[in-house]
Amino acid sequence: MKKHFSFSAHFHSLRFKIAIIVLLVGIIPFMVCVPISLKAYKSVAIHTDATNLMAEAVQYNNQIVTSGYVAGEENRVLDTKLKAVADSNNGRILVINSNLKIVRDSFSVDMGKTVIWKNIIDTLQGNQLYYYDENTKTIIVSVPLTNSQGEIVGALVMNKSTDYVEQNIDIFVSYMLIGGVIVTLFSILVAVFCAIRFSRPIKKMSTSLDGIIREYTNELPDQKSFTELEQVSGKFNEVIGKLQSIDESRQEFVSNVSHELKTPLTSMKVLADSLNGSDNVPIEMYREFMVDIGEEIDRETKIINDLLSLVRMDKSGAKLNVSAVNINELIEHILKRLKPIADKADIEVVFESFRPVVAEVDEVKFTLVITNLVENAIKYNNQGGWVHISLNSDHQFFYIKVEDNGLGIPEDSAPHIFERFYRADKSHSREIGGTGLGLAITKSAIAMHNGEVKVRSKLGEGSTFDVRIPLNYIEKENQ
Repeated sequence: MKKHFSFSAHFHSLRFKIAIIVLLVGIIPFMVCVPISLKAYKSVAIHTDATNLMAEAVQYNNQIVTSGYVAGEENRVLDTKLKAVADSNNGRILVINSNLKIVRDSFSVDMGKTVIWKNIIDTLQGNQLYYYDENTKTIIVSVPLTNSQGEIVGALVMNKSTDYVEQNIDIFVSYMLIGGVIVTLFSILVAVFCAIRFSRPIKKMSTSLDGIIREYTNELPDQKSFTELEQVSGKFNEVIGKLQSIDESRQEFVSNVSHELKTPLTSMKVLADSLNGSDNVPIEMYREFMVDIGEEIDRETKIINDLLSLVRMDKSGAKLNVSAVNINELIEHILKRLKPIADKADIEVVFESFRPVVAEVDEVKFTLVITNLVENAIKYNNQGGWVHISLNSDHQFFYIKVEDNGLGIPEDSAPHIFERFYRADKSHSREIGGTGLGLAITKSAIAMHNGEVKVRSKLGEGSTFDVRIPLNYIEKENQ
């Protein structure tokens, strides 16, 4: 079983396939050209001999007609000459009169017989013809015999053996077999060379990837080989870079989670230790510390809930509970719930709807989107500022814009604000509170709806978040 697997792996290897392709490229043209060349040689040789034989037969027209051959008269001189010509061609000569009777035969065996053959009949009508008999390897030409008045009085038939053509073909085949062996051996050498040469860069890349897996190195070396392999190597390095970035993000995420979860616990422990380490604690201080402990518990609970929300959204099999939702009413309901926060910060919240919008969304997850965007716009704002929310749609998407005139986002921080636990202004964020997960949850929820979110911001002047989501939800294949 192991040998079978090894052979199968070798059979499917690129090196083996390159060798086979080069070998076939070398051998197949030779195997195709040889029979075509032999057939072409045979055809040309027969046609040339037939043409020459017809020209030779025409030369005897006057001698045969004037000698009385066609009429059956004897002429030993011409008999001898025609027999010599027939013997030189290793063939036969027949003189046939207009009645299709053989009046002269160089073999002297068919004298007086009648010949009924289409070629002879066509020749007596004035056509010069030739025929190749594959069985006897003989060329048979027939030319008309005409008198001085231009009348056809008979036909001259000349045969010629083509054994020499077959002999030449046999010689050619012998040479071709030797050439075939040479071509095959040369093709094998070239195939082996090409297989090793072309597969070597891939082998090196495989070794480098093995080094990356075993953590000997962290990128593929810059090898000068084939353009396609250089492109693949570059893409691999990009993927490796992204994986390293993901790993760094994961480590940072774990560190941030640990820190965020530890901070409330530390605060609660300090408060609890203060109460336990003091005698006769005033009731007012006791109540104050318990309120602080309650707030830290709420903060811890919010962090855990946000983490659970992210985990649920990150699952590849996560599903949306999609239904037709009136987006106008949903936003108004969310804004009513956030009104106390806005009033406390003296923030004016204005909602502008250009048309009624009903869309297929997961109401719970979409509520998180609006809540996080508006709540951030309120929290990261100045006293007496404003937040504008607008809703619009077309035939395919609906659009939500959340705009404020608050603190704004530094230019270098804008690309990272949707990352988990990322804070553009850490000191201010600590004062305001929050887990640093709100925008990450927002982006995940929007992505699950096949939508997208963009941010435009200027430090000290405010921020604008633009959300676009399809009106009709279409479930992705990988969901």
